[in-house]
Amino acid sequence: MPAIEIGRICTKQKGRENGKKCVIIDIMDKSFVLVTGPKKVTGVKRRRVNISHLQPLQEKIDVPRGASDEEIAKVLESTAKP
Repeated sequence: MPAIEIGRICTKQKGRENGKKCVIIDIMDKSFVLVTGPKKVTGVKRRRVNISHLQPLQEKIDVPRGASDEEIAKVLESTAKP
């Protein structure tokens, strides 16, 4: 399982959003990724995060690179309902 990839759901381990889930939407370089909750779903704003501050989970959603918060919220909503 590649741990850091676009669409991987992670838990933040540091900062004010500690313990909240987020989705990787872009890989910036070897140390940083762009994540979003989105804010209205999990409370995590779209921001650049150090990879060492994330705990990747087994779940992965299929989203394009740089997807908007609305697109991610729609995908998360559709996967949550059976």
